[in-house]
Amino acid sequence: MAGATARILQARAPYGLPQRPAASAHARALAGLAVSAIAEEARLSPKPGLVDSRGSGAHADLTLPLMLRSAHALGPSFAAMADAGLHAPRLGYGLRERLGALGREAEAVMLAATGGVNTHRGAIWCIGLLVGAAAHASAAGLGASAGAISAMAGAIASLSDRHRPVLTGHKGELACLAYGVGGARAQARAGFPHVTRLALPALQRSRARGEPESTARLNALLALMSGLDDTCVLARAGRHGLDYMQAGARAVLSAGGAGTVTGRRHLRSLDAGMLARRASPGGAADLLAATIFLDRLSRADVTAADNDFRGL
Repeated sequence: MAGATARILQARAPYGLPQRPAASAHARALAGLAVSAIAEEARLSPKPGLVDSRGSGAHADLTLPLMLRSAHALGPSFAAMADAGLHAPRLGYGLRERLGALGREAEAVMLAATGGVNTHRGAIWCIGLLVGAAAHASAAGLGASAGAISAMAGAIASLSDRHRPVLTGHKGELACLAYGVGGARAQARAGFPHVTRLALPALQRSRARGEPESTARLNALLALMSGLDDTCVLARAGRHGLDYMQAGARAVLSAGGAGTVTGRRHLRSLDAGMLARRASPGGAADLLAATIFLDRLSRADVTAADNDFRGL
């Protein structure tokens, strides 16, 4: 445990941020699950338009090693968010503002680790909320079901943060304003309905069919893409690009999913079309990471034994 504590503190030093006391064992375990979920999403292949083990997808400034470096750098930040949830006396404005401050700090860590490239801004928002909610639920003696954690995260997200910038100028925010969609903020405030109603059921159906875990996760991603107003796609390819993505994802699922011959043919076509449009479903990717986190959380015994970000 001492070695893990030293590594967590040392991980903050390169980014010029003040060191804080080491997180609790349970907080480190939750952070390990969060980092694993983000890294596993990045490695999953073949994802239409996204960075994966094949290459950079529709991105000119992203690579898989950069995505993994970013994910690992965020571990201490997620541990701090988990500790905030563990020690919050109630589900109120204090916790919301603490998570917001830690999220902004995590974004600075990400940008320092990647040389200024946005790799995981959306993931910091959604998984940070889920980590904080999961920790608070644990402290309150509640269960770790995906529905309960998502609802609690939604309750936190719905509270106001006095310190949040009114406008950030980020591409996702601009796409929300331009196209009249809610984006990641609305998804969180609603309790992540696309995760609980689309992605997790798709994951479970694929497993029930005996399909490999990679296929099950691809089908979960496609379920998200089929219904999400992905602001990353809107920002890059407009409404026509979003319509193309949703229709293409539905075609793969209607053909039986990524585990069938016809489904894989539709998946290759969708990938080619997304690349031609330079469209990347980054919002769906963030929610897939959230799906993986919630799925693992609901099936795992998160104990002090998992406190070393193992396997990362």
